[in-house]
Amino acid sequence: MELERLSHDLTVCKVKSLKDIYLDADFFFIGKTDEEISLVCKTDDTPVDTIEREDGWNGFRIQGTLDFSLIGILSKLSAILAENEIGIFAVSTYNTDYILVKAENYEKAMSVLKEQGYQVV
Repeated sequence: MELERLSHDLTVCKVKSLKDIYLDADFFFIGKTDEEISLVCKTDDTPVDTIEREDGWNGFRIQGTLDFSLIGILSKLSAILAENEIGIFAVSTYNTDYILVKAENYEKAMSVLKEQGYQVV
């Protein structure tokens, strides 16, 4: 399985309103519930006014479009990283899964996944 490195620094934050988010950005994830509005975006695109903010994430995506019948892909990746004491923040789209890792653990994560047979591009 091929994993593609994302080339930008990422931020995970909470915002007060959807109006605070730069919706013309080329990369972001929004999660809205009855309790919060969460945003994952390029650090350079982070809204000025956030409720909470954590910078210092890097990420990768599983290459290609994943069929919904595939089971355990995210589970396997997260288990490998957990066994190596690497925490993650995962988000999914219709096509694939994205895994974010704190910048200080990113190269270790890539190395561990390569050792387990994943191809990192």
